[in-house]
Amino acid sequence: MDGMSSPHYSDPRYERLRWRSRRGLLENDLILERFFSRYEHMLSHVDIEALRQLLELSDNELMNLLLSDSEPSTQFFSPPVARVLGWLRAV
Repeated sequence: MDGMSSPHYSDPRYERLRWRSRRGLLENDLILERFFSRYEHMLSHVDIEALRQLLELSDNELMNLLLSDSEPSTQFFSPPVARVLGWLRAV
């Protein structure tokens, strides 16, 4: 974690993010479920915002990032996005 406090998991924004993590591609779903199982307790508010940005991508764009077939565009790239993407790729 980056020193920020962990979010309250009863926070409606976090619950919406969990709901949005259910994707149309089974592969994305599996990776995101493993991600939450492994990292949920570590996520800061900054990490949650980075994950929200990643979940704004289409299923295919997200899958390409998760499989390292592509990298985030420079305007989309930030240290928090890179950190969360690294965690997603590690699961």
